[in-house]
Amino acid sequence: MAYKHIKDLRVDRDIRQRELAQLLGMAQNTYSQYETGTIALTAEVLCKLADFYGTSVDYLLDRTDDPAPPPSRERREHHKL
Repeated sequence: MAYKHIKDLRVDRDIRQRELAQLLGMAQNTYSQYETGTIALTAEVLCKLADFYGTSVDYLLDRTDDPAPPPSRERREHHKL
């Protein structure tokens, strides 16, 4: 499974695989394999990428086309009031 949104986010921000791999503490080759789906993303890497890009894990996994992160618990509870 290729992770299209992960690559698109990186390219849109003009970040090289090598740079992002360094930020994540991994080899560029490993990051490349994540992007192409050669190896599955770990929960830890998914969370780091979601935080880095300010998006949701669901978006990174192509489970939604909405890049906005889910509302925080505080915002959800505030809207209930």
